Amino acid sequence: MPDFNDVERRAARVRLLLLDCDGVLTDGRITLHADGDEQKSFHTRDGHGLVLLHRAGLQSGIISGRTSSVVVRRASDLGIAHVRQGTHNKIVEYAEVLAAAGVSERETAYVGDDVTDIPLMRRSELAIAVADATAETRAAAHYVTELPGGFGAVREVCELLLKAQGRWAELMRRYTED
Repeated sequence: MPDFNDVERRAARVRLLLLDCDGVLTDGRITLHADGDEQKSFHTRDGHGLVLLHRAGLQSGIISGRTSSVVVRRASDLGIAHVRQGTHNKIVEYAEVLAAAGVSERETAYVGDDVTDIPLMRRSELAIAVADATAETRAAAHYVTELPGGFGAVREVCELLLKAQGRWAELMRRYTED
């Protein structure tokens, strides 16, 4: 069981949230169509969590081994500034995204679901695995979400970061006050 005080301390430093896509922003399933296009499903609460994160001044990004026009569209809709797809070396892409974002590894959280995410998790200040991640990925995490990938795990992470940084109550005022 991770030490929640350590997780909060790490979360308070984060300025960039990086995500794997399939299995984190989606449930990991991909429907391939005969025309070569594909279909993925994204959870609206995950999207709203990212919008809230951006309102608080934090940045976000996606680093995925697959390439999909659906991911580009979803990232654009949500204002995700850093999108890297089709990468065979996530470590190189990770370093490039950090440089573009102007942050260090100590200001980065990474969310993954599979063993290919572990090298990036190990480099990040806050390593997060979704609830349904592989056992090895969960073991490499500082924090494991209660919700599975594609079903609110990213929203859970956004709330964790924003609460640790004292921004959550301020962001909720627009919804809770008359």
